[in-house]
Amino acid sequence: MIIIKTKEEIEILREGGKRLATVLFKVKGKVAPGLSTKDLDIYAENLIRGMGDEPAFLNYRPAGAEFPFPASLCVSINDEVVHGIPSSKRILKEGDIVSIDLGLKHRGLFTDMAITVPVGVVSAGSQQLMNITEQALQVGINAAQAGGTVGDIGYAVESFIRSHKYKYGIVEVLSGHGVGRAIHEDPYIPNFGKKGKGEKLFSGMVIALEPMLNNGTKNVTLDTDGYTFRTADGKKSAHFEHTILITEGDAEILTKIN
Repeated sequence: MIIIKTKEEIEILREGGKRLATVLFKVKGKVAPGLSTKDLDIYAENLIRGMGDEPAFLNYRPAGAEFPFPASLCVSINDEVVHGIPSSKRILKEGDIVSIDLGLKHRGLFTDMAITVPVGVVSAGSQQLMNITEQALQVGINAAQAGGTVGDIGYAVESFIRSHKYKYGIVEVLSGHGVGRAIHEDPYIPNFGKKGKGEKLFSGMVIALEPMLNNGTKNVTLDTDGYTFRTADGKKSAHFEHTILITEGDAEILTKIN
């Protein structure tokens, strides 16, 4: 069911989104060779709780999961696409790229955001992958307007990626989603599609867009931990996400600091 947020809810989500962006960029500043992914998780949780908010992912149990997610931050390195579980044994190394994905619950409402960042100096190919993925997110945001459809967003993202001479695999089994009263709400928002197809977009909808691009195949596998998705060919993946508000004009990015 599509949920249209009230004016009061939108104001709470604006503040929650700003807080989430602030936390995630502080976590980004900590990323460095020699740090464990658990260090990043603890830092993110402490920042969230220090503001009086709650980490949205900690103990969240999605449909089909055997156990709740055991951390506040998803940390996915290199060929890990999304939902990597932090560990004190996973140490960041020079040249890695790492997706940090975080959800925040502020006054009962949820926002969601992800960025992929370099660990030290990375290869030109890795930097290109991150740049294209981040640009694809903005292209999707630009296509999200009241009166349009979910297919318009997917078509815009897919067309942008296909326009590049580099071949990237668009992950198809994972997608964006509605967000706000719950971590995951309708509609399902793939990063591919056809104009005019899919759910209609209405002013007051709050959705999370999140392109995931692989340097090779679009295919992914699920680790035995039940959460971590990896590229099927072992090549690197990048992931960027914003929570946005649908309006009659340009969409409003809620997960931003200013």
